[in-house]
Amino acid sequence: MKFEINNTFSEKLPADPNPDNSRRQVFESAFSYVEPTPTSDPELVHVSDEVAQLLGLSKADTNSQEFLDVFSGSKIYKDTKPYAMCYGGHQFGHWAGQLGDGRAINLMEILHNQKRWALQLKGAGPTPYSRSADGLAVLRSSIREHLCSEAMHHLGVPTTRSLSLIKSGEKVARDMMYNGNVQYEDGAIVCRVAPSFIRFGNFQIFASRNDHKNLRKLVDYTIEAFFPEINSNTPNKIISFFQAVADRTLQMIIGWQRVGFVHGVMNTDNLSILGLTIDYGPYGWLEGYDPDWTPNTTDRQNKRYRYGYQPRIALWNLMQLANAIFPLVEDAKPFEDTLNDFQEKYKLQYHNMLASKIGLQHPTVKDANLLNSLQIVLQATETDMTIFFRNLAEFQKHTNIDDEGAFLEVVKKSFYVPEEVKEKVLASWKDWFVKYQHRLNEEKWSDAERKAAMNQINPKYVLRNYMAQLAIEAAEKGDNAIVQELYKLLKKPYDEQPKSEKWFAKRPEWARHKVGCSMLSCSS
Repeated sequence: MKFEINNTFSEKLPADPNPDNSRRQVFESAFSYVEPTPTSDPELVHVSDEVAQLLGLSKADTNSQEFLDVFSGSKIYKDTKPYAMCYGGHQFGHWAGQLGDGRAINLMEILHNQKRWALQLKGAGPTPYSRSADGLAVLRSSIREHLCSEAMHHLGVPTTRSLSLIKSGEKVARDMMYNGNVQYEDGAIVCRVAPSFIRFGNFQIFASRNDHKNLRKLVDYTIEAFFPEINSNTPNKIISFFQAVADRTLQMIIGWQRVGFVHGVMNTDNLSILGLTIDYGPYGWLEGYDPDWTPNTTDRQNKRYRYGYQPRIALWNLMQLANAIFPLVEDAKPFEDTLNDFQEKYKLQYHNMLASKIGLQHPTVKDANLLNSLQIVLQATETDMTIFFRNLAEFQKHTNIDDEGAFLEVVKKSFYVPEEVKEKVLASWKDWFVKYQHRLNEEKWSDAERKAAMNQINPKYVLRNYMAQLAIEAAEKGDNAIVQELYKLLKKPYDEQPKSEKWFAKRPEWARHKVGCSMLSCSS
């Protein structure tokens, strides 16, 4: 196993001079050197073959003892010095001060095929930023992160990746629902992979301390390393940088909304400066189409991070980033212009994305009523988002839209209680399908062409919480087969995969209120 080491973050930015791994406030530093905690009896659960190839690793490498040792945190790769990043953040709308990598340790940056990758262990022990926590992670949350990172990539949504999932051999105490019921669970470690793990919060911590010297160093480094399209010698480079971050964040949010993904914890320390989905905690996919749904038990009352509010939170977070780097510019207008531009771009791109989900080849502003009325009728009865949009592709331009509801046969599988689709609900669906059919007949696409296009953006398979929970429960008993099965399934989420049809199904009733299948906590 051989890597081309090319550390830049730790070489170009200021390090914490204190070598002690003690919980503390860290000033005028971008990171602290810290080593992972060696594990007692590591066991490989799963490796992403695709990510291994990205890093130049062969099957022999990933099956080696060295791989197990390095990516379980038991051994430091030669000529590297692992570290944890220092950052702050707003949590649920409130400034939380210093946060940092409390259970993440960056092993190294490598180059392979002219691409840069940062390798980071999650759950490998405490750091100076762990506060009162132990820096560890458990198997259930690690399975969810490992599988979802790869699933999101194959859905076409910008994301960090996951190389490996390893059981540590340790038992970790966790109060899953924060109700006083502490239990010991299997510990596990995920190796996350991304060009960089810099977050909005990395900039915020320097700004909050009026450390403008190091704030500028971080901005200059980030532009030079990850935004090569920006001329680092121009006076407006920081505004160009902010615009680029806003554009990347917008693409990520559009991707989330398209597939029905709900992040659950959109704190500013959980937003990547590169516009990547990062920190897979209590996430989920919409089952019934409900814009007010959040998977996070901590957010149950206020629902700040609910599905329909994600675009607004992205804007709010961008505003906090603007506030952080404003001292380097001292001109509010270009930031305001960028934030206003974000809102206008979102409206247009969301409109076009939703239009493409229902198969409109040439969407116009006149389609707004059709799209808005669809979102209303989807909520008239519990309707599965993924199944509805996938099966809508089967609708034919010349279908007879009758009074009895036979025209709904193509999407009937998406209704959790089909018997509820009657009277006013049925009338609403009929009204919508009449308008939809009329609109489709204005397009030149054939039914087959429209279906092919829709099936490229409406996934058939997503990592529903109950699916992840089944994999977790089996793995906790030592059976990793479902983890492997779901990994393979989710590599091709837009393909039919007839042998895997069992996973193209609504959430089972037993999972409606089951812990891990409905709402989840931040416990991991």
